[in-house]
Amino acid sequence: MSSERTPLLQAESGDVPKLEDVYSRFSPMQKRATVAMISCCGLLPFLVSGCFVPSIPQIARDLNSTGPIIGLAISLSVLASSFGALWVSSYSTFYGRRPVYLCSLPLFFISSLGVAVSTNVPQLLTWRILQAIGVSPGLAIGVAVVGDMYRLEERGQAMGIFQSASLISCALAPPLGGISAHYFSWRISQLILSAVALCMFLVMLALFPETSHPGTRGLDKYKAEGKILPTWRPIYINPLQALRLLRSPILIIISIACCAMLLTDYIMLIPLPYTIAARYNITNEILIGACYSPLGLGNIVAAPVVGHMVDRIVVKYRAKRGGIWSPEDRLRLSLWGAAIPVPLSVLLSGLVTRYVAGPIGLTLNIFLLFMNGIGVVMSMNPCSSYLVDILQSRSAESRAAYIAFRSILMSLAVSAILPMIDTYGIIVTNTLAAILAWIGFSLFWVTIRYGERMRAWIDIGYSTGK
Repeated sequence: MSSERTPLLQAESGDVPKLEDVYSRFSPMQKRATVAMISCCGLLPFLVSGCFVPSIPQIARDLNSTGPIIGLAISLSVLASSFGALWVSSYSTFYGRRPVYLCSLPLFFISSLGVAVSTNVPQLLTWRILQAIGVSPGLAIGVAVVGDMYRLEERGQAMGIFQSASLISCALAPPLGGISAHYFSWRISQLILSAVALCMFLVMLALFPETSHPGTRGLDKYKAEGKILPTWRPIYINPLQALRLLRSPILIIISIACCAMLLTDYIMLIPLPYTIAARYNITNEILIGACYSPLGLGNIVAAPVVGHMVDRIVVKYRAKRGGIWSPEDRLRLSLWGAAIPVPLSVLLSGLVTRYVAGPIGLTLNIFLLFMNGIGVVMSMNPCSSYLVDILQSRSAESRAAYIAFRSILMSLAVSAILPMIDTYGIIVTNTLAAILAWIGFSLFWVTIRYGERMRAWIDIGYSTGK
């Protein structure tokens, strides 16, 4: 097994190599600046989805289609992001983090322009797929960058800051998308996204450093073996190789559990114009967009607190064991989110929407959206740090495999949300989501209880934490 704190060997000619802590390569100011940059890139996936969802009714009218058909663009985007995560993680492991960001941002810029000028559904779906691939490094590589720079006992808080900043767009994007759709057109928000992509590319080009640990990139090993890099094309890397990590039962279990948590988000948000907005007679796109914000605000409030709490839990239990590290300690906080706020919020939202009318019902739904935002972050965010902890040397690939498997499940589930609500109603749909969330809770418990044994079944390069 590789060590979580793998030493960096630096040798000068004629000298004996000396050990240097790889986490001291950057000053605190450089680390904060880098986290700020990856947080801005982490904003992009949520901006893309957040601006799009409130505009679904207008897009359907503009392209002579229906809500469920346009909703298919979300499902395909989720699936495309899984492939994008696999692609960027494989190339970031070989070439490093910086080249991947600098290649993906131009793709996001072009595809956002393509979405803005789409005149029919096939064009829209095609450009949305490319757009999802373009923003895939935002979360897939961002957590790996945090793992590159921060030690085990600092990682949770840094991850919380990164994810909290990234989640700002969950609160801001839907109202902005609603304002754009109401006063101008849904296409304006896509043009704004393309401008943001261009600005981020220029910033990353000028300031973003390579954070991969020296000597660990595939490129470094390639050169060390005396091989010559082709000058006219990149080396082909199989993007599906990261899926080999899914041999680990832990990655499968964590992906399924997080999918159950995230599904409650989608079930509350995607049909919102046809459920909560329709139930309480909200037709203004701005107000519909504002209804999405409480969940994003819950994310923002919870993320930094959760990161700090998780670090404290790790330190506490490590001290109890006399310095022995158990990465599953990070998941203890996930139990609380998966047991209470996530399932109860989606279950109660269905009941309130069906049986409570007027301002009281709308107010309760807003509170339940906020509660769900807190619960999902509480249950899912520790998993990001956990995957980096157990697979430090392959953090980007483990994150990509996790996102890919989760996204495949989510793409299938998301495509069924609106048809299921049309057929069975909001109570049945939301109740099923709550039951799945409680199943996710049981999977977290199994991982905490038996994680060490499951890691011993198949060694895919787990970190030791020493």
